[in-house]
Amino acid sequence: SSPSGLTHESHKKDVEQVYLRCSEGSIEWMYPTGALIVNLRPNTSPASYKHLTVCIKPFKDSAGANIYLEKTGELKLLVRDGDRSPSKVYCFGYDQGGLFIEATPQQDISRKITGFQYELMSKGIASDLHTVSASCRPCSDTEVLLAVCTSDFVIRGSIQDVTNEAEEQESIIHVGVNKLYRQKSKVFQLTGESGNWRGQIKTLLECGVKPGDGDFLFTGRMHFGEARLGCAPRFKDFQRMYKEAKDKGLNPCEIGPD
Repeated sequence: SSPSGLTHESHKKDVEQVYLRCSEGSIEWMYPTGALIVNLRPNTSPASYKHLTVCIKPFKDSAGANIYLEKTGELKLLVRDGDRSPSKVYCFGYDQGGLFIEATPQQDISRKITGFQYELMSKGIASDLHTVSASCRPCSDTEVLLAVCTSDFVIRGSIQDVTNEAEEQESIIHVGVNKLYRQKSKVFQLTGESGNWRGQIKTLLECGVKPGDGDFLFTGRMHFGEARLGCAPRFKDFQRMYKEAKDKGLNPCEIGPD
């Protein structure tokens, strides 16, 4: 969606409404003047709205407006114009309000574009992505087996390297893939002459991931086009728990763990 404020030059206080029906996407507001109200209206039943979390990730060069959370006329500042927090994601409950984007006074509007990506997801998934304890703690057997069925990606692989990004408070795990069970987006791809599958998975810096020997079962979610780590047991532990569950008829889905 790309509204432009230029056509509204004579009405500096204009407020425009935008309705978005997709569960993920982006907004780009060129030459912002006045204000924009962003109404997220996903194609799900209104009864499920209270279980949704909205996350927004401003574009790196987004400028020209403040982004507020608005509910019944009350504004709460979410992203201040000019805040330069690389890759920062802002999340709030769907029922906490909508987005109100107000242009800031500009001497020179020529190059200003306010923009961000947005995603709607269930509250449980959102909290797992953004809370340290959920991302770092080991998963129980049941959680691992469920993650295999419900994750956006499931791979057997090894940690080739770990890059820590202090500014973004994130670690990037460089993974060599031995077996690809599932991937929602093409994050893991064949590279180079050797024909090896490789990819990157992000997690929180506080989790302290280190390069290590052996194979792991990596599972997780796609979030703003990036793979985020979920449960990641050692592969031999996964094989054990999968076999035990299968013998009892308790594994929630088939995957063929060899």
